[in-house]
Amino acid sequence: MRKQFLVHLKRLLHQGNNMSLNEAKRIAAYKAVDEWIKPHTKVVGIGSGSTVVFAVDRLAERVKTEGLQVVCIPTSFQARQLIVENNLTLGDLDRFPHIDCAIDGADEVDSDKVLIKGGGGCLLQEKIVASCAEKFVIIADYTKNSQKLGEQYKKGIPIEVVPLGYVPIKAKIEKVFGGEAKLRMAVSKAGPCVTDNGNFILDWHFDSSKTFDWNKINSELLQIAGVVETGLFVGMATKAYFGMSDGSVKEQN
Repeated sequence: MRKQFLVHLKRLLHQGNNMSLNEAKRIAAYKAVDEWIKPHTKVVGIGSGSTVVFAVDRLAERVKTEGLQVVCIPTSFQARQLIVENNLTLGDLDRFPHIDCAIDGADEVDSDKVLIKGGGGCLLQEKIVASCAEKFVIIADYTKNSQKLGEQYKKGIPIEVVPLGYVPIKAKIEKVFGGEAKLRMAVSKAGPCVTDNGNFILDWHFDSSKTFDWNKINSELLQIAGVVETGLFVGMATKAYFGMSDGSVKEQN
């Protein structure tokens, strides 16, 4: 299965624009893993998404060649499978509540390192793991780098909600904050997208021409009964790495 995946990945890396984008993800992921995973690192949070695939690939390579002994904490079913398929040590927060470093992707990163996450539906577990990490490192390609949120990512801010209350929650978000909160629908099944935690996701499409206090917005959203978590990660990222189209890596401290 892993060999088939690698063959598919290499094919993607040699397909025109996909090569540039995937190579950008790879160089960002490799640099972050090399700079933040040290011989004394014991517990690592593994995020979700396409860029994290490269991070796990590099981590597995270093474990094999350098004899690193790290326990990996997944943020999703996908992350768990990546850990297992790469023969890395799988752990959980019950036994390892303190994480030395978590590495994850993002849907968008603004100039203040405020993140939009949750495009893949894993925002709750991603935020829990990030909150347990001493250092939280973001890896992404150049299309995720913006001055302000909404410039690049047009799918809205994911908000995980209890299914029972999604209709009144949707109405309250639109009334208080404006814009439109859309129930995310599943791609290959009828009905809404259901998270790993059994919840629904509302994608809040805000007016990107306005300036928001994202810390305040995040706090107010969390006060709405039935909102489980938001895809706004404010003041959490330690550093962000962006693989650029020219082969360089942009670092945002």
